[in-house]
Amino acid sequence: MKILVTGAAGFIASKISYMLAERGDEVVDIDNVNDYYDVRLKNGRLHELGVELELNEYEWNKEYQSSKFANLRFIRMGLEDKESIDALFAKEKFDKVINLAAQAGVRYSITNPYAYLTSNLVGFLNILEACRNNPVQHLLFASSSSVYGLNTKAPFSEDDKVDSPVSLYAASKKSNELMAHSYSKLYDIPATGLRYFTVYGPWGRPDMAPMLFASAISNGKPINVFNNGDMIRDFTFIDDIAQGSIQCLDKTPKAEECPNQVPFRVYNIGCSNPVKLMDFIHEIEMAVGKKAEMIMKPMQPGDVYMTNADTTKLETEIGYKPKVNLHEGITRFIEWYQSDKNPLK
Repeated sequence: MKILVTGAAGFIASKISYMLAERGDEVVDIDNVNDYYDVRLKNGRLHELGVELELNEYEWNKEYQSSKFANLRFIRMGLEDKESIDALFAKEKFDKVINLAAQAGVRYSITNPYAYLTSNLVGFLNILEACRNNPVQHLLFASSSSVYGLNTKAPFSEDDKVDSPVSLYAASKKSNELMAHSYSKLYDIPATGLRYFTVYGPWGRPDMAPMLFASAISNGKPINVFNNGDMIRDFTFIDDIAQGSIQCLDKTPKAEECPNQVPFRVYNIGCSNPVKLMDFIHEIEMAVGKKAEMIMKPMQPGDVYMTNADTTKLETEIGYKPKVNLHEGITRFIEWYQSDKNPLK
């Protein structure tokens, strides 16, 4: 099976690429390796995949062979480059596509809105068009738990309304779902959207709470705790997220089994066991062996009080079952954080 993975230098996509290559799929990875956050982390993830150059050594649109996996190649390419995307699809004839490339970050979308329109809408449209012109068996794409916005019913179900986003990032992810559904209907492209809930673990993003907390607590610096700590998150370990994503990739939607005969599905993917933010912080304190100095702050624009995934649909239809509890996950995360593998330590 030949699989394209976009955003391959990212947190989730790099783990999925590793698992796919390890099981024997032919993997073509692309990423523009932008500097939204520290590129040392992105380079480190690529090194784990056997792509061992440094950022300034990668040429655009040039292929690099993994030294670890004979069945994995990397190309530095941006989704907004329609000509290169079209040429890549025409050349490779992919069986399946995993689109995880996107401009990430809820708060960043408040100050840099145009970055989201270019990457999350124009870039995704280029992927959809490429799938239309070079038919694939299945398109798996990243949505987000942020689409639930002001929804207050818990846990969040795929059947809930998602028409009240509180950030442009959330709006762009909901737009991706609508775009993919229309292409599934018009061009019979089987597509699955995954609403990822809060993901943590080794190689996580440095702008997310787990890395921010681990860094500050380890170095005796204060942490900002928003909404005075009164927040709930459905923290899910990266291995569970990657494995669940691959399970979804392996189960192609069939029109006759989907609403309105459109081969399209959307699933929540999380732990379905939300925890209080303060409990999460205490787990990090115990793993690091230091107490946190906390600065209590109000809720930030674009944030929501709670994320809580109802994963019944994913468990029933796909067989998904997360295995890593919070204590084990934080222990493994801090072990990595304190190791020489962490380029930001």
